[in-house]
Amino acid sequence: MKDIFFFDSMLTPKIITFVYWLMLFGTVVSGLGAMFTDYGGGFFAGLGIIIGGAIGSRIWCELLIVLFKIHENLQKIANKSE
Repeated sequence: MKDIFFFDSMLTPKIITFVYWLMLFGTVVSGLGAMFTDYGGGFFAGLGIIIGGAIGSRIWCELLIVLFKIHENLQKIANKSE
């Protein structure tokens, strides 16, 4: 608990992983809804939503994780020079 309260360890990367799975679930539900409803746009529109949404959410989450990895590496470099 001390690591979390004094910001020695990052909590956000774990939250980003959870948000990624939520986004993936939402993408699949939206894509299936678009495929099988009258106002959704059809099968190919739903398939595009699923594929595009999965790729887009993965890229977004990976970019956020990269920021935290850069932070970890900078901390290692700073601790090494002490």
